Parts: sequence; C-alpha cells; structure tokens
Amino acid sequence: MDERRKTPRFPPLRLRAEDAEDVTVLAACLQDATLRAADMAWQPQQRRFAMLLNRFRWEDENRVDARGKLVRAMPHVRVPAGLHFDGVLKVQSSGIDRDNTKASLELLSIIAEPHGEEPAAVLTLVFAGGGAVRLEVECVDAQMQDLGQPYPVRRVPKHKEVS
Repeated sequence: MDERRKTPRFPPLRLRAEDAEDVTVLAACLQDATLRAADMAWQPQQRRFAMLLNRFRWEDENRVDARGKLVRAMPHVRVPAGLHFDGVLKVQSSGIDRDNTKASLELLSIIAEPHGEEPAAVLTLVFAGGGAVRLEVECVDAQMQDLGQPYPVRRVPKHKEVS
C-alpha cells in the first residue's frame, strides 16, 4: 500500500456535555461533520435524539510535537462518530428535507441557550445551507464518541469568509 494512503492510528475521542460551555467544546470537535438526514433519529419514549456522523478530526490539524515543531496531519482524516442528547422534550427541524435520505448535511455548529425553566435549555444544531434542528431539553446531557476507524480525505473543509 502506498505510504501516503495509510491512515495514522488515533485514539478515539469521547466527550460529554453537561452545560453550555461544554456544548461549545463539543461543537468545535463536530464542526464540519457530515451526515445524511436518515442518520438522525428522535426517540421520544427514551427522550433521546441521536445521530451518526463523519467528523473531521480538527484536533489533528496543525499539531505541535514535543519540540514545538508544527506537525501537519497527512492525510487529513475523518472518523465515524455517534452523538446523542438525552432529556429531549421536543424536536423541530427547518430547512432539512427529511424525505431525501441521500442528501448530505454538514454540521456547522451547536448553540446552547439556557432558559432556567421548562425547557431548561434549547440546543440548536446549525447546518450549512440554512438547515437547523432545535432540541428543547430538560437539562444539557450530550455524549459524543468516535465509533470506527479513521479514514483519509483529500480536503480540509473550507468556509466562505464573511465580510
């Protein structure tokens, strides 16, 4: 196998979010994750919203080694991951065609808005192209975990600059 095509082994990432500050960290690790609408599921009996995504490993871009030298990840890497939110009271989506199961979505951010009453918080998953999923939650309780082997990708996600 060509040396450039080998994917380095990385420890899987596991994160838990219990407040708005934790959600900010979670959102940074999931920025530019890709998924299909069919990879999202609302489980009302369990009060859970779950999704499978392919996250870009931003934490491996522009790493610094023990000597302080910049080490660029080659190749760029994505990894399958699972994300779920517990204590979900209500789910609403806009700008997402739930019937088009093959349409690709790109997660841009997760915004947490504490309320202090029922619901205790509103979490908004913001997607490229204007789509969003709004979760009303009784408390912030989210978990993300890498689920499979990383795989190489050719490009780093890029965003249009806002002026």
